[in-house]
Amino acid sequence: MPHRPGRGARNAEQGDEEAAVRLTIVGCSGSFPGPDSPASCYLLEAEGFRMLLDFGSGALGALQRHIGLYDVDAICLSHLHADHCLDICPYHVVRTYSPHGPFPRVPVHAPAGAPGRLAAAYGMPGEPGLETAFAFSELTPGVFEVGPFEVTAAPMNHPVETYGFRVSCGGRSVAYSGDTGESAELVKLAAGADLLLCEASFLEGPDLPPDLHLTGRQAAEHAAKAGVGGLVLTHLVPWYDPERVAEDATRGGFGGRTELARSGAVYDLG
Repeated sequence: MPHRPGRGARNAEQGDEEAAVRLTIVGCSGSFPGPDSPASCYLLEAEGFRMLLDFGSGALGALQRHIGLYDVDAICLSHLHADHCLDICPYHVVRTYSPHGPFPRVPVHAPAGAPGRLAAAYGMPGEPGLETAFAFSELTPGVFEVGPFEVTAAPMNHPVETYGFRVSCGGRSVAYSGDTGESAELVKLAAGADLLLCEASFLEGPDLPPDLHLTGRQAAEHAAKAGVGGLVLTHLVPWYDPERVAEDATRGGFGGRTELARSGAVYDLG
């Protein structure tokens, strides 16, 4: 079983008392689903409310191991690359055509152009638009409320409009980098968070493209500067050995607990 890093974090198995915030890693594979994980998707739960950060390729299947098929209350999409948003399309089918419906529309907080981008990916122009299942709100930098959560969105360093998120509830907080290259905004967003979910897509090496992704070392450097309680390296691209990503992270100067993300891992903060 994985460790549960971060101030106040505990193993889910240690007791039945409800945590302030529960984080489940549904998918942590970068760029495309891997043999052991879907693409990016993270489930946050508090006070009976369930919110997804990203909903990437393959995540809908794995999500059903953790909550009911119809139990998503809100979704935040960091950006509109397929490995972070594409399973909105099959979830539209679930909420629009299930014999158990109709269901309320799910709020989706996403970058500009999300309804058109996702409708084009769905590719069924003769059917109702995705707005039958989702109520889209356009993201901008700042703070907004989603159920019991206070969510802070900040722009990240990626070739398309991309946001990192900080999600807080009950005095606990989780920061999520989305996809980003080196970013002072990420350090500010994650400052003092109990847990940082930080992408680590690249291995250390010469001539890495700038303003795209982080290495494990760079992720750890951001965690150290932000003073977070724990670091989980995610967006792990299947063609790289994740243990090499973890080894790179040891050179980033972060003294807290660091681990690799794993689909199905649960972190209780509280």
